[in-house]
Amino acid sequence: MTAASRAFADEMPPTDPEYVLRLFISGFTPRSQRAIANLKDICDRYLAGRYRIEVVDLYQSPGLAHEEQIVAVPTLLRISPIPRRRIIGDLAQVDKVLHALDIHGG
Repeated sequence: MTAASRAFADEMPPTDPEYVLRLFISGFTPRSQRAIANLKDICDRYLAGRYRIEVVDLYQSPGLAHEEQIVAVPTLLRISPIPRRRIIGDLAQVDKVLHALDIHGG
């Protein structure tokens, strides 16, 4: 790194990582709807502007359950930042979700 690029990097504010979260559900059940709503609320509150949610309905894409080793739904995978993390359930317990996904509350 040159002195000029190092100086430029020093001036840039540190960027928080973008979170890519993949939520596996099975159909549009009340439990699935609750998990989607809870995840959106958590992301809006703790990751505003730094997240992308992908919802995968295993009824529509059953092969992904085997590929991603999904044994229960809803299951949330943190794709990035790495390492990957996973949590199973409707994501109602915010503190546990934040801890499991290594998201620091603000």
